[in-house]
Amino acid sequence: MRKAGVVGAHSLDHFSLVVPDLDEAAAFYQRFGLEMKPSGNVLELYAAGNPHRWGRYHAGPSKLLNYLSFGIYEDDVPAFRKRLAERNVAIVAAPPEALDDSGLWFHDDDGNLIELRVAEKSSPDAKATAFNPSTPEGVVAMPLRADAPFVRPRRLSHILIFTTDVPRSVDFYSAIVGLALSDAAADVIAFMHGVHGSDHHMVAFAKSDYRGFHHCSWDVGSVNDVGLGAMQMADAGHVRGWGFGRHVLGSNYFHYIRDPWGSYSEYSHDIDYVPAGGNWEARRVSPENGFYLWGPVPPEDFAFNYESPAASLTKDLFSNAQ
Repeated sequence: MRKAGVVGAHSLDHFSLVVPDLDEAAAFYQRFGLEMKPSGNVLELYAAGNPHRWGRYHAGPSKLLNYLSFGIYEDDVPAFRKRLAERNVAIVAAPPEALDDSGLWFHDDDGNLIELRVAEKSSPDAKATAFNPSTPEGVVAMPLRADAPFVRPRRLSHILIFTTDVPRSVDFYSAIVGLALSDAAADVIAFMHGVHGSDHHMVAFAKSDYRGFHHCSWDVGSVNDVGLGAMQMADAGHVRGWGFGRHVLGSNYFHYIRDPWGSYSEYSHDIDYVPAGGNWEARRVSPENGFYLWGPVPPEDFAFNYESPAASLTKDLFSNAQ
């Protein structure tokens, strides 16, 4: 699917993180239900049964967002070059860890490294299917705990990153990347979708004093899978997180699992979908009215940015609370 006459990224092709320990990353995501595959000195992140590479992990001294890569259509490349030139956004060389050097590389207003690369559309072309059936009378609905299936997410849904200025980020990613605003809560958080059809958001921005990576969100097929995934991680020792609940903006059921570096991976189900041919009207709401519809109170450090230079002042306090 493609929205005629509109230039914009069609997908979040992949994200790249630096983490202190690749073995620890592989173990965490395998417990989460994903697959980590080596590619040179990089680990690449896959969903079971899906050939697309959603993430790339590199070793480094501390966790940080390395770059974001958006998929675009080949015939839109000249238009993207023109946009960058008109906004005086410099094209830079591809980093050594890039998949290749064919993309357009530049920095956003927070200094995040961004790539626009010609790629197949990996965002969904329709709302994801949901499996929440009820069983008939006389039939047991759930297996024994020992027989519970292992939850394996189907694909990446979205990521949320920190920014020092949410409205400025919305403007930049609209004008340059061609994303569109889905919803926003004051200047605290904003959600952006792909104009050629995507989930309610492929990227979200949350206000902080520094840039950084908050979470990656993974689509699962049922509400039951959200709960089973949470138990699957708890059984493996990953008990810190937030959920079970349902969001207001995006409407998805959620459960977040805290990863080893202070960010999160989210099991997500039944998120809103913005079709390429539809007219979506963005809502602007107050933060307290747009966070979550129901669920437990989030942890006090849920929105803490561990990539901020100020994080070192309070990191030990939160780490000792695990």
